[in-house]
Amino acid sequence: MEIRSAAVLVATASLVLVAGCGSPGAQKAKSPSSQAQQGIGQTETTSAPLPLTETGAPPTVFTPGLSVSEVIAKACGIAPRLANAATKSVSPSFDYDSAALGEEDRAMLAQVAKCLTEGALRGRGVKLVGRADPRGEPEYNMTLGGSRANSVRRYMVDLGVGTDRLNATSRGELDATGTNEQGWAQDRRVDIELAQ
Repeated sequence: MEIRSAAVLVATASLVLVAGCGSPGAQKAKSPSSQAQQGIGQTETTSAPLPLTETGAPPTVFTPGLSVSEVIAKACGIAPRLANAATKSVSPSFDYDSAALGEEDRAMLAQVAKCLTEGALRGRGVKLVGRADPRGEPEYNMTLGGSRANSVRRYMVDLGVGTDRLNATSRGELDATGTNEQGWAQDRRVDIELAQ
């Protein structure tokens, strides 16, 4: 009887601690189950600004879930793409808590892979930097960014790029700049940069 009472007391105390942590509106989500989810491919077009490259300029080439460095784009002759040329907006393919590649992302990766295996960057390596929006716990977002980078890595390996030339890493939410759904959509991406 005492053990059962102790278990109930511990469970009650745990609930009080969890409910009392953080201030209203400042809590971070631990998993996507606490957020309304949209199906993959059902995201809305945003007008958020594009992420900046290491030179401070918008990337030369991007798809909804990828940002390809200007160095790679120029060397491979890859032209910029926009989801909506009239509004210069992009629809994110990495939905909240998703690492699934969209159709445009796969098409762009095919161009990059061809350049790395047959083109101007034959034999060169790339760094794949996964990113997340700031709404999850930092550890969760770091893992999610890594999952996104690994999705890109696996797809490029399937396209013939050697695993030793693909360095997948994560920045999680570290460089996230979004403060609303439009900005968060731009934070959910994988940057593809030429390895040094």
